[in-house]
Amino acid sequence: MAKKSVRAALRLDEVDLSTLDPAGRPIGPRTKKEAADDLAATGTELDGLQEALYAENSRAVLLVLQGMDTSGKGGVVSHVMGLVNPQGVQIASFKKPTPAERRQHFLWRIRKQLPEKGRIGAFDRSHYEDVLVPRVEKVLTAGQLRERYREINDFESELAAGGVTLVKCFLHISPEVQKERLLARLDDPRKNWKYNPADIDVRSKWSKYQEAYTEALKACSATPWYAVPADRKWYRNWAVSRLLLETLREMDPKFPPPAYDLEAEKARLISADPLR
Repeated sequence: MAKKSVRAALRLDEVDLSTLDPAGRPIGPRTKKEAADDLAATGTELDGLQEALYAENSRAVLLVLQGMDTSGKGGVVSHVMGLVNPQGVQIASFKKPTPAERRQHFLWRIRKQLPEKGRIGAFDRSHYEDVLVPRVEKVLTAGQLRERYREINDFESELAAGGVTLVKCFLHISPEVQKERLLARLDDPRKNWKYNPADIDVRSKWSKYQEAYTEALKACSATPWYAVPADRKWYRNWAVSRLLLETLREMDPKFPPPAYDLEAEKARLISADPLR
């Protein structure tokens, strides 16, 4: 029997967040050490595939990271994207839209940050912020939200047609672990800067955000979502790294053949050697 892939194990086909275990390990390593050992091996292969993607220069990958505060979006960027050559990586973080951004279409700022050909892009939050927050804060009607879902689906189809492969990850954290991580930011002077008093306001609306995520994940599932358990940081990082690895394996990027005569260039190099 073929070994089950991480993409198959984590693919979110039925969107019922209440059935997902934020501390689960549905596939892969059972311990932190096993995950660390496998992450090192994954990094070696991922780095080689990323180099081939960069050299091929015809397609791109976009890792979309969504999740509640402290679910580890920044941690994934650091620990997973850090496995490959930074020259082939493009990272963007999306916070509350600025006044200038609000005057534009909601996808305007997203399009500006799309990865170039040959790159792996990572979005720390994304275009989904523009349907999640408006739904919770009730600044858009149900009809306006449906229109944005449609536009997001069209946008993602456009990306796929243009050679951008999306890997959409919902980092699923429990409220209990979020509380622990927020307290850790308050207790550690080195982490105080990470704490935002507004996080408590968002936390107080936990159930509303779960409803907003459920609706968005269902409405925008033409490009699949992967539910990544995020209570265990080591498992979260391992899972996202394997999702990227399986995606790049399937893409199978190739180093392009030389656009010159190899033997002729060798002869030129030897004959032009200033040390002879």
